Amino acid sequence: MKASKWTRFSLIALVFIMALSIAACGSGNKEAVSSKEPTKQTDAKDKEPVKEEAKPVKLRIMWWGSQTRHDATVKALAEYTKLNPHVTFEPEYSGWDGYWDKLSTQAAAKNAPDLIQMDAAYLNDYATRNQIAELDKVNVSDMDEALLNSGKVNEKLYAVALGNNAIGMAYNKETIEKLGLSVPANGWTWEQYFQFGRDAKAKLGKDQYALADEARILDMYSLYQMSKGKGFYVTDDGKLNIDKDTWLEWQNIFVKLREEGVVPPATMSVTDKELDPNADLMLSGKIVIRRIHAAQIAALDTLIPNMVGVVTMPRGDQGAGWLKPSMFWTVASSSPHQVEAQKFIDWFINDKAAADLLTTVRGVPVSKVVLEYMTPKLTPGDLLGIDMIQKTAEIAQPFKTNPQGWGNFSGKEYTAVMEALMFAQITPEKAWDQVQKTSKSYEK
Repeated sequence: MKASKWTRFSLIALVFIMALSIAACGSGNKEAVSSKEPTKQTDAKDKEPVKEEAKPVKLRIMWWGSQTRHDATVKALAEYTKLNPHVTFEPEYSGWDGYWDKLSTQAAAKNAPDLIQMDAAYLNDYATRNQIAELDKVNVSDMDEALLNSGKVNEKLYAVALGNNAIGMAYNKETIEKLGLSVPANGWTWEQYFQFGRDAKAKLGKDQYALADEARILDMYSLYQMSKGKGFYVTDDGKLNIDKDTWLEWQNIFVKLREEGVVPPATMSVTDKELDPNADLMLSGKIVIRRIHAAQIAALDTLIPNMVGVVTMPRGDQGAGWLKPSMFWTVASSSPHQVEAQKFIDWFINDKAAADLLTTVRGVPVSKVVLEYMTPKLTPGDLLGIDMIQKTAEIAQPFKTNPQGWGNFSGKEYTAVMEALMFAQITPEKAWDQVQKTSKSYEK
């Protein structure tokens, strides 16, 4: 993604709240594209035409997310079937973990769901392998151009963005107040972040921790490296670009934080699952602050009402965090129902009834008309997500995504090496050697 496009996207995220007060120049609600087939005329003796029944269609649809997202999406599917009785759905949904392994297996066997929720990190891979179809039947006239272009590969639209998003941090306000700590301030530095963790740990109980162990998350390290002016972890032409000194600095900081009990032990950290009521370490009170996407904040606020505060990602000299599409809908190239699938996407992003059900579970609505309609209905959690987008826009780094072929490296192989390091099975220096060795098979 070119930085110039994302600069524009950042500016749009900063000012979109102002734009909400301006009447949209469109025609209001976009009605869902009719899925009925054309009326078939009888002979001249008959007064009324006879309608041909649409053929039944079952769309398989797959997404990841929190229970809040699952519930809202299932309601939306039921509403779409109510409006289009010939269309039913077979949903497959889960958390992030395991999602991409399952999808990769299905796509390789040409058995992928008709509708696939897609992340920017994997979009290039699926498009260049011809596993998702070009989209030409979705009304995207009310979308911002930069957001629309984020779903293009080689100038062709393969994915429709479903929301604006930013990455930052969420913290437990109640815990911080009880500890007598100062609330983190937007624009804080990495040094202040680590010190906050140590200050919090000094006042917490033995089995409570301050920070999440972010060492195994390549996106987090990339933000750290980029904020120091060292660039994204991989170049646009597919070469590993991890700066050794910066990476070892990052890993050694977390080795020390584990020793000090500022972050949980490895046995606990590897079980952490964002927004899972049974496995999220912040929800269980084990940690005070964690990384989060703006699109997830409303769900978090639902789980622990009135206890969530948000702050920008820690920064370096080159800024902090990024802005991006929250996720996309794509259509499998193997789907026999590509037209019906695209009609559903059109309804999903443009219809006000759909927006009422979905709210911001996938981020701030992408249609300007729908966004204006939804603004008076936003919850405190929604507004927290919008606040994160606004504040991040002021200091955001350019959003970068994995070049073709690097999805498994960041999501799987890198994580495996990092977990060995977290369990002290290898040293940071040995982990560096393994990262270098593993990356060779991905470099072009």
